[in-house]
Amino acid sequence: MVASELEDWLRHASVAPEVWRLHPGYRVLLLAARGLQPGPSDPISERHLAAAERTAVSLLGCRAPEQLPEVAAWRAAYRSFGAKPQRTRPSVEALLRRLATGLPRVDRLTDTYNAVSISYLLPVGGEDLARYHGSPRLVRASGAETFDTTGPLAPECPDPGEVVWRDDAGVTCRRWNWRQCARTRMTPATTTAVFILDWPPAGGAQPALEDAGAALTRELRELSPDVHVRSRLVQALPSPRAES
Repeated sequence: MVASELEDWLRHASVAPEVWRLHPGYRVLLLAARGLQPGPSDPISERHLAAAERTAVSLLGCRAPEQLPEVAAWRAAYRSFGAKPQRTRPSVEALLRRLATGLPRVDRLTDTYNAVSISYLLPVGGEDLARYHGSPRLVRASGAETFDTTGPLAPECPDPGEVVWRDDAGVTCRRWNWRQCARTRMTPATTTAVFILDWPPAGGAQPALEDAGAALTRELRELSPDVHVRSRLVQALPSPRAES
């Protein structure tokens, strides 16, 4: 996939009107990257994640994760469509709760986007773009969509009204940013990926979202010097943006 194809793919990403009605302050930054160098955790990704852990511990202080305004905003968003955030936690909260024992080291790409997530206190997801069918879109589920999981209960269906990311083949992430599907999960062979940076639906300072995107782009380029990255900011009053 060449750079122009990345831009076209991002151009067709969308957020459904019913999601804007639920949370008009929501915005999302999508990064599409080609030419990534996957692999196991290494000294570069370890440096990113260890520094992020120190930053997150400082931001958290003596508070529980749910006491942070950013996490509280996501918990409220989950409750707005019937989810119970104490049972299915926003992804950034799940990461913050593991700080005491240290975040798991997964692979060099996952470690890097997890580092950005806890440094900027926002959910960040990474998925294999080559496994997508069409562009991503954020919608409220009908309940009939498919969601591929692993294990004996796979696949499953989202709850009606649940906010989900999906493509033409089915749901790629349930409950906004709770759990990714098996089909588009990044693997040791992933070289083309999409990264989804979710800003709290209650709103906030947009420069922080752009700073998080810039940090992720910078760290991906350190991991993969030949990577090509394109981005698009999507908000209630659409403001597409493509850059290298």
